[in-house]
Amino acid sequence: MSLQSRLSAAFGEAFAALGHDAAFGSVVDSSKGDAPYQCNGAMAAAGAAKKRGEKLNPREVATQVSERLKDHPLVASLEIAGPGFLNIVPSQAALAETAQLIAENPARGIEAGAELTIVIDYGGANVAKPMHVGHLRSAVIGEAIKRLMRARGHTVIGDAHLGDWGLQMGHLISELEIEQPSLVYFDVDYDGSYPDVPPVTMDDLARLYPQASNAAKADEARMERSRVATAELQSGRRGYRALLDHFIAVSIAALKEGYGRLGVEFDLWNGEACVDPLIPDMVEDLREKGLTEEDGGALIIRVERDDDKKDVPPVMLLASTGAVLYHTTDLATLVDRKAEIDPDLVLYVVDQRQALHFEQVFRAAALAEWFRLDQLEHLGFGTMNGKDGKPFRTRDGGVLRLEDLMEMMQSAAEKRLAESGIGADFDAEERGEIARLVGLAALKFADLQNARLTNYVFDPDRFTAFEGKTGPYLLYAAVRIKSILRKAEDMGEAFGSIIPENEAEATLVLALDAYPKAIALAAEKRAPHILCDHVYSLAQAFSRFYTNCPILADDTPDDVRASRLSLAKATLEQLEHGLEIIGLEVPERM
Repeated sequence: MSLQSRLSAAFGEAFAALGHDAAFGSVVDSSKGDAPYQCNGAMAAAGAAKKRGEKLNPREVATQVSERLKDHPLVASLEIAGPGFLNIVPSQAALAETAQLIAENPARGIEAGAELTIVIDYGGANVAKPMHVGHLRSAVIGEAIKRLMRARGHTVIGDAHLGDWGLQMGHLISELEIEQPSLVYFDVDYDGSYPDVPPVTMDDLARLYPQASNAAKADEARMERSRVATAELQSGRRGYRALLDHFIAVSIAALKEGYGRLGVEFDLWNGEACVDPLIPDMVEDLREKGLTEEDGGALIIRVERDDDKKDVPPVMLLASTGAVLYHTTDLATLVDRKAEIDPDLVLYVVDQRQALHFEQVFRAAALAEWFRLDQLEHLGFGTMNGKDGKPFRTRDGGVLRLEDLMEMMQSAAEKRLAESGIGADFDAEERGEIARLVGLAALKFADLQNARLTNYVFDPDRFTAFEGKTGPYLLYAAVRIKSILRKAEDMGEAFGSIIPENEAEATLVLALDAYPKAIALAAEKRAPHILCDHVYSLAQAFSRFYTNCPILADDTPDDVRASRLSLAKATLEQLEHGLEIIGLEVPERM
């Protein structure tokens, strides 16, 4: 248990001994004053007593609690403020014990409770299309939530959920046939095996799709050709299915490289195509359950409720043409996940603008009794905007490739490092790797430090600063501790028991002790920014400690030096653990 949790338990016992609910003993971070903690339960206890017909003044309750705890080993002092707030200063013995526990395991106290199996759907990239800036937030937020949940002990499966179905595939197939009509895939009489080597590269796909799309927009006959190809693909035409397999394989190889550069990994690379065979049986199941109805030739599921404060349109299961839609494939994906994984929880990290879509899908899945509504969550997010307040684009108004965005950030980092003189004596290869890590940290932390639903402005100059709440600041803080520990090792210095006598030392211990709570809140609220706040506060607390508490100075006593080295080591380990969860990699030196 953290020190704060132990204090809550002690105060809860005191309230209970006085005849009050133990929950009134909850200890929270202090909002002001010199004491790090406070207990505000006296007012609530007095209010509850009044409802029972008893007359109690909140300050009386606070005084009674204070009397019971004045000699408690966890408490150095208690002060009653205002109408009955209890300001709490923990004892030095409690701080020393807490510090030692942290030194033994800087990530202690991170527990999941009941272990869950969780699927996180956070990719959404499309086959045959290069990754662009719009894929950034889903990727980094989803990866951070996946790692948060794993840190809490859950079994977590990340699914890229590719867009590999629909008209875009018809565009690709028909355009390839126009360019290379002699390919065996277009021979309807061919009944042999198809080549293992794809007939296209990722560059080909990236060229073919916009080429076909633009042609189809300008020519209805060309559009009809794509529609026919789509219908034949979805009807199971062998050559077209073989081409789709090639398109998917080529795209996944490119996506793995792109996501890998971002530090994002998936366990599953499933897409809409892989659940298409499930749709006929799924539709029949929904019919048999009496959930479907015909509407203008389309097959729908009504999901509106009497208490809805806004219109919730029906789920479109099949179009009047018989074509499947996004609702259909998302429901089939849930059927597949239920059968193959049977997760306790499915999280969708997708743009907030898709909120209504997921509300419809979740309600339909609940009506079908595949999942409960509390097992399905849409974790929406805002947009990364340009300085004009609109979603970020290139100067000519196009969508910026993610690869170009990352190169832009690395260039900004290289410039910042050169201006700061950091790594000036390193060779070019090491400087380049440090710039890559700094640029990536700047980009990812700038995104994750915001609450999910918040929009933010892309500003590489601000993001790459080594001062303030930035990724580079956090990397530099960790690298500085690594440098101190290397120097101590060269000097033959030893680690010792942590004795937090200085105020800055005590503050750092309390910052370290807050880690389990930060992890728990970030996971429960699906909010990586809470963990970002913690690692930034921890880095600030270490900076104050480093300024006020010399570690390797000649006049620092041996036992104090050993204590401070252990505190520095614990800080580094926790800082790196937290940074790893949010996806930031720390270089060895800068």
